Amino acid sequence: MVPMNHPAPVEVTYRNMRFLIAHNPTSATLNKFIEELKKYDITTIVKVYEATYDTALVEKEGIQVLDWLFNNGSSPSNQIVDDWLNLVNVKFREEPGCCIAVYCVVGLGRKRCGTFNSKQLLYLEKYRSKMRLHFKDTSGHRNKCCIQ
Repeated sequence: MVPMNHPAPVEVTYRNMRFLIAHNPTSATLNKFIEELKKYDITTIVKVYEATYDTALVEKEGIQVLDWLFNNGSSPSNQIVDDWLNLVNVKFREEPGCCIAVYCVVGLGRKRCGTFNSKQLLYLEKYRSKMRLHFKDTSGHRNKCCIQ
């Protein structure tokens, strides 16, 4: 079997918020994946696809793994969106500058144009922000941010 060429992780940064968009690791690539997580100082992973590795090995490294699964190519449930907004609100208020990792099947949408399907585009078109984050940056200035 030919090994799959996974896209490199992509870091997205906005003010004091950092997100790492990564591929779904396998047992064979788990050690390299954990190295990448440590390189970006990840303390929390949100996975939206079934794990193909033993998550206990990641948690043993002090990294929280949250299972917020939904079908590939579909939109998240309202509960997952609420959980996501709460996580982001708490993490970046309590740990400014921290980084949250997120992954799905292989993260192809980060590398190819046209990978959003019509269900996902419709979801994004109809989505309305539910909350705004309020946090202080390192200088003590209060900021607002809309989370989608």
